[in-house]
Amino acid sequence: MATDFTEETAADAVIESFGPQTDPRLREVLVSLVKHLHAFARDVELTIPEWEKAIDFLTTTGQKCDDDRQEFILLSDVLGLSMLVETISNRKFGVATESTVLGPFHVVKSPVRELGDNIDLVGTGTPCVVTGRVVAVDGTPLPGALLDVWQANDQGFYDVQQPDVQPRTNGRGLFATDRQGEFWFRTIVPSYYPIPTDGPVGELLKATGRHAFRPAHIHFIVTAPGYRDLTTHIFVAGSEYIESDTVFAVKKSLVVDFGEVTGPALAEQWSIPAVPFRHADFDIIMQPTS
Repeated sequence: MATDFTEETAADAVIESFGPQTDPRLREVLVSLVKHLHAFARDVELTIPEWEKAIDFLTTTGQKCDDDRQEFILLSDVLGLSMLVETISNRKFGVATESTVLGPFHVVKSPVRELGDNIDLVGTGTPCVVTGRVVAVDGTPLPGALLDVWQANDQGFYDVQQPDVQPRTNGRGLFATDRQGEFWFRTIVPSYYPIPTDGPVGELLKATGRHAFRPAHIHFIVTAPGYRDLTTHIFVAGSEYIESDTVFAVKKSLVVDFGEVTGPALAEQWSIPAVPFRHADFDIIMQPTS
């Protein structure tokens, strides 16, 4: 280990401190992290007050986290890191559906619902039906695939953000596809919304002159035995901020038309009380784990 800690020897001194029992992958990650972190500090000539401010920022970020909010995920999102990791970890092959960020408002256990159930428990907003299939890359239907679905309401808030306004689990559901790999559920057209700005991430956005808005979307986590788990969204075509999502998650293949339906026959078929309503159809194509 280097005994003279200088700007030039600093990174090597830290790297040499990792013992032989260090997990190989952990060593690989830490070595790269230390090299890049030290190179960054030298590149910008980081000052002690700046370092202290950064430590305070990260401390405040952690203090803002609770069971319903993950400020560190939000920070990762606005820096583009979440989407980069998603893109690296879920490289798309062929026609498979593209992935996007998880987001800070996922709840581990969504309520199990039957196909056709309404996940909107409030009764406001424009009624909408979402339909689709879950299939393999060769088009084979995947019966029994699970879809964990969640979304904001028509005012742009998730249930956990409005515990006194929305019932818990509003806008959420866990569905299983039928024998043909098909799914459908009722909901309302979500709204575009700002990510929370009452914490350090909001301060960062303000300091850099960035807006905090996300376009309207519905989240999905899709799982099926033998296939790679998929975290994705569908985005409402024409939504505000579709071209400038503050967390960089929009992909053209995930922008879906929520078309207006005026036919009473479809309203009756899908148990929609009145027309017009909206309909979005989106097939999800899964990659095999191999």
